[in-house]
Amino acid sequence: MRRLLILLAGLMPVAIALPVFGVNCTTQAQMSEAQRTALEQAARMLAANIQSGNTNAVREQTIAAVASQFGGIANTIQSIDASIQKAAITIDHLYLLDASDLKAAEETQFFCGIAGSPLTVEITIPNLPPGKYALALVHATGVQNPQQLSLVLSNDPAGSASWKLAGFFTKPMTVAGHDGLWFWSGARAMAAKKENWGAWFYYQTAQQLLEPVDFLSSPNLQKLQRETEQSRPDSLPGVEPMKITYNGQVLNVTDVHIGDFAGKMDLIVEYQAAPIADPVQARAEVTAVMRTLLQQHPELKDAFHGLWVHASAPNRPNWFALELPMDQIQPSPAPGQQS
Repeated sequence: MRRLLILLAGLMPVAIALPVFGVNCTTQAQMSEAQRTALEQAARMLAANIQSGNTNAVREQTIAAVASQFGGIANTIQSIDASIQKAAITIDHLYLLDASDLKAAEETQFFCGIAGSPLTVEITIPNLPPGKYALALVHATGVQNPQQLSLVLSNDPAGSASWKLAGFFTKPMTVAGHDGLWFWSGARAMAAKKENWGAWFYYQTAQQLLEPVDFLSSPNLQKLQRETEQSRPDSLPGVEPMKITYNGQVLNVTDVHIGDFAGKMDLIVEYQAAPIADPVQARAEVTAVMRTLLQQHPELKDAFHGLWVHASAPNRPNWFALELPMDQIQPSPAPGQQS
C-alpha cells in the first residue's frame, strides 16, 4: 500500500525528535471559533476539489514551492477521485501548529492535547521554516474504498486568513473491507496463540490503516507499534532470504506481503529460482512453495483468502506467477519436497 509524500522541502518522517521551545499546537477543541472555521473551510474546499478531480483548483490553493512540483499530487488526485466521488467528506481532526517563533528551519516537535492523555498527539516535522501551519485529517467514507486525506496547510501569506496546501497524503481506510481496529483485534488473537506470522501481517496492516501520516504519533499508535515488534517472526525474509528446498533445489523466498485483490486479501510471496520451461513443472514448484508455507504457518490458511506466488530469476523477472485460494492448496507435500 503506497502513499504519496509531497511536502515542504526536506520534510520527512522521523521516529525520535527533541522538543523545540517556542512552538505550540492547538487542538480542534481548543481553537477559537474563527480559527476552527477558517481551517475547516480551507480543508473542505481542498477535499471537495480533490474529490471531483479538479487538479487545477487544488493547484491554485497550493503554496508556490509545492505548486511548482505539482505532478505527483495531480497523479494521486486522479488515482483516487473516481473511488471517492460519492463519498461523504468529514473533517476528522484539526491541529493548528504555530512555529512563528522559530529563528530558522529546524526539526520541530508539537505536543497536542493534554500530556499523558490517550488522546495526546505528537507531530514531528524536520526542517520546518518559521510560520503557522495546520494538519487536517479528512475522511472520505460511505463508498467501497474509503480514503484518508491528510492535508498539511500553511498560512499563506503569513498573517492573513488564507490557508493553502503545503503537503498531501492519502491512504485507504480499509483493506478487503476491514478497518484497522479489526486487523488489530485479529493480530492480538493470533499473537496470544503464538501464531506470529499471521499476527505480524495483521499488525502491519493495522498500523498502515490507523496511522494517518508517518510524522504523527500518539500513545495508542505507540502501543500498536510495540505489539507489532513483539510479534515479529524470526524467519521472515529480509536481509537474508527464507530458504525452501524442492527437488534438491534451494528456492530463496525474498519477500512476503499482503495484497488486496477485488476486496479479497491474499498473501503475496516472491521467490528466486531458475526458470522452468515446462508450465506443468513450474506450477508444481510454485504450489510446493505454497504448501511449505502453509505447513510451517498453518494460521495463514484462515487469515487470508489465498496465496499469490511469483517466481523470478535474475535475467527473467516474474517468469511464473500463480494465485490459489486457500481451499485449493493441497495439504500434502509434493514428492521430494522438504520443508
